[in-house]
Amino acid sequence: MTREVSSYRASERMLSRIAENLYWMGRYVERAENTARLLDVNYHAIIEAPLAPGAHGIVDEQWAPLLAIGGEEDDFRSHFDRADAASVPHWLTVHPANPSSVRSALGAARENARTLRDRISSEMWEALNRAWLRLGAGVDAPPEEDALHDYCVAAREASHLFFGIADATLPRDLGWYFIRAGQYLERADNAVRTLMVRYRRYGGMAPVAAGLEAHRGMALLKSLSAYEAFRKRYRAAPTADRIAEFLLLDPHFPRSFRFAVRVLAEILAEVETRNPDTSGEPQRQASWLGARLVHATSASDMLGEDVHAIDDGDDSLERLLEELADISHTIAATYFDPAPRRS
Repeated sequence: MTREVSSYRASERMLSRIAENLYWMGRYVERAENTARLLDVNYHAIIEAPLAPGAHGIVDEQWAPLLAIGGEEDDFRSHFDRADAASVPHWLTVHPANPSSVRSALGAARENARTLRDRISSEMWEALNRAWLRLGAGVDAPPEEDALHDYCVAAREASHLFFGIADATLPRDLGWYFIRAGQYLERADNAVRTLMVRYRRYGGMAPVAAGLEAHRGMALLKSLSAYEAFRKRYRAAPTADRIAEFLLLDPHFPRSFRFAVRVLAEILAEVETRNPDTSGEPQRQASWLGARLVHATSASDMLGEDVHAIDDGDDSLERLLEELADISHTIAATYFDPAPRRS
């Protein structure tokens, strides 16, 4: 191997690591925000739950679905005996064994940012570092119940500030696009996971669950910052069908699945344009998924059934998650490995 080729490949590996760190920084900051919002909305939904016969048991169980959204139930059960108002907030905010907690996500984002000080603006680093110092560094005990809301709001606002500063200060180069790719892939993933878990059946409690449907629907929409946008669009009760259609297929709401996939496809198209010697497979996969969403006329077109029937045996939303995972894996294989060249 000549010295020039060796130097080129070393440079290529370095650029691949930079791209990967930027991508995951975007994902981790978005994940911290999503986790904080889910936790905060769930906390208030339980407090505000309507009093109905048999409702108390269902409301108590509303902590467990938060673990299913992140796929963390097994790890959680190895540390806690039950999912309640003390254990779940602890797990999702600062527990050191949870890699998806707000603290862990901010810590991972900060570590990526620390290695990229010359690739991001100083304001981005400062915003992320302040968030870490306030919400993560040295914070071992979970926030008290009356401080949980403030903690979650601070995490959400830290994410908004970080991405807002990035939008205002970064040149539109590959670094910017990889941050955005991570952000929108994480956002799409969270939308599907939240919808999937919130609409699983409550076995043996169907009458009570039906009585609480409107309350649960509002909580689901608020978990994705979608309640106000939903009401402006429909001006009607948040039924399961309308919620699924809005969160999966709305072309204008920035946290809908369709919107996030469209933006992701556009980002990957720009990355491909700037890397013409790499595979266009990531963009092709995202565009194919986006095209199916564009031509779907209802949620049942994507789910293949009434959304009320979503249960542990349903795999329609699971398939959407698998497609997102495939896109993420292809991004990694194409840009982070580094990728094999086209012939």
